[in-house]
Amino acid sequence: MVGTLVTHARRSKARIWFDVFTVVVAIVFISVAWPTLHLTHEVSPPAQPLIAGLAAFPILLIRVNPALGWAVSAGSALLVALAIPNTPDNNIPFQVVHILCLFALLFSVAITAPMQIVLVAWLSTALLFGTTVSSQGDSFATAGMGWPLAITALVMFGLLVRWLVVQRRELAKQSEETELERARRTILEEKARIARDLHDVVAHHMSMVVVQAQTAPYRIADLSPEATAEFESIGVGARAALNEIRGLLGVLRSDGQLPEHAPQPTAADVLTLLEGALRAGVPISWTLDGDLETIPETTGLALYRIVQESLANASRHAQGAPVKVELTAATALTLVVTNGHPLTPRTDQSTTGGSGIAGMQSRAQAVGGTLTAIPLPDGGFEVRAQLPLTAEVLQPS
Repeated sequence: MVGTLVTHARRSKARIWFDVFTVVVAIVFISVAWPTLHLTHEVSPPAQPLIAGLAAFPILLIRVNPALGWAVSAGSALLVALAIPNTPDNNIPFQVVHILCLFALLFSVAITAPMQIVLVAWLSTALLFGTTVSSQGDSFATAGMGWPLAITALVMFGLLVRWLVVQRRELAKQSEETELERARRTILEEKARIARDLHDVVAHHMSMVVVQAQTAPYRIADLSPEATAEFESIGVGARAALNEIRGLLGVLRSDGQLPEHAPQPTAADVLTLLEGALRAGVPISWTLDGDLETIPETTGLALYRIVQESLANASRHAQGAPVKVELTAATALTLVVTNGHPLTPRTDQSTTGGSGIAGMQSRAQAVGGTLTAIPLPDGGFEVRAQLPLTAEVLQPS
């Protein structure tokens, strides 16, 4: 990014200096063409500034529009050759300044313009000089075929320069793509390292939780049915979390393509999420109004994650408090999750990153919805979300 900005700055500076140089050249051209015009052409003094200007000033268009500058210069050259007679000592119908300006513009056209315009400019200029310059005499200036050959050589040289510039740009582009690919490879390697660390730190311990929960009825004697069901619920929740971690690992290890992993949760899975919380001992009740099967996938995924985070926050910050979930799917999808004040002191005093509510709001906004989270007068908390029932593109949160 910094290299690109530096390159643009250098190019802008080069353009400014080129424009300054062009203005200086135009001033020099007009300074030469005007005082010497009476030596080469029979023109009245009032018309001399105009004729000299037509010879010198088209050079100002050499960068912004060389084709237009060439057209003005070539047209004025033809006008001068046909309408203004030469002095007896001059066998060339144009001033030297006019020739230099026209050739500079033709060279710029050969470098920058489309090939059709280059072809037209080349043939027109060769025809202009071939038909207007006298073929009498042995010098190059009066040779009828000398000027077209010189113009052809000039255009060929311009095309060669053009080819070299294109090749250099292609090489620079390939070098930039190579750098981007190297940076992309570095990012992928870092993602793979993060995936390995995540697996070592989280997935391993989660697997141990699953194993301990599943083997507890065999390792601990005289477990009550309630305790056995509690261990089973812990195992189910841990396995679900482990599956989601594996899905995240697939994303981190992918090279930018969609990884092959289990489908994302939908709105229909919200009921399973609520039942799992109830089995885990959360005093929860819910009312579901509407057909959850018809909710779009992106909205359903956002709904599932919002409910999941709301239940996690209620369990973490309001232990023992009753939780109520109201879900209505009508013209829009309305979700209200409320919990009372904590009935038992919080045993886990560790702090979190504090991004739970912000994450829920981002998920709601990503599908075109809204979410508010406010404390209640009785010490509880309420999360209220409204999501659209039209398919939206879910952006990463």
